[in-house]
Amino acid sequence: MSIHDYLTDHRGFDWPALFAEWTWLVPNEHTVWLMNRYGDLFLVFGDGSVHMLDVGAGTLKKVAKDREDFSTKVDEDDNASDWFMIPLVDKLVEANLTLKAGQCYSYKVPPVLGGDYTVENTSILSIAEHYHVYGSIHQQIKDVPDGSQVIINIKRA
Repeated sequence: MSIHDYLTDHRGFDWPALFAEWTWLVPNEHTVWLMNRYGDLFLVFGDGSVHMLDVGAGTLKKVAKDREDFSTKVDEDDNASDWFMIPLVDKLVEANLTLKAGQCYSYKVPPVLGGDYTVENTSILSIAEHYHVYGSIHQQIKDVPDGSQVIINIKRA
């Protein structure tokens, strides 16, 4: 197994445009370092710290003090499996759900709205649409208490 089997090439994307719906959560000063197949990102901030943007959950969490610390922590416990969604990606590959350039796995029902991390709840979207849709959803519900009923308005990018 190579970690590269669970990453997506993120070079060449217009990141300022992709982050347009995420400015409420993602600071301006960062470098996109790694992207898993679900479009979750590992960002390096100006101080060198590594943070994970979980697009499905709408969270940004510090995972390491720097890249070297990340390289150590990725091998601890279930971090690699969790961060790169290894078991689920393996099942998707077995089910012949393969990605083309510019695509990532996404969710039919967002995890933040009760969707499961399963093959059945997975779809394929363009990376641009994935970031637009999920950024919009999370921005609309970021201040809503858990358990509240919501109406989500999704505008196509």
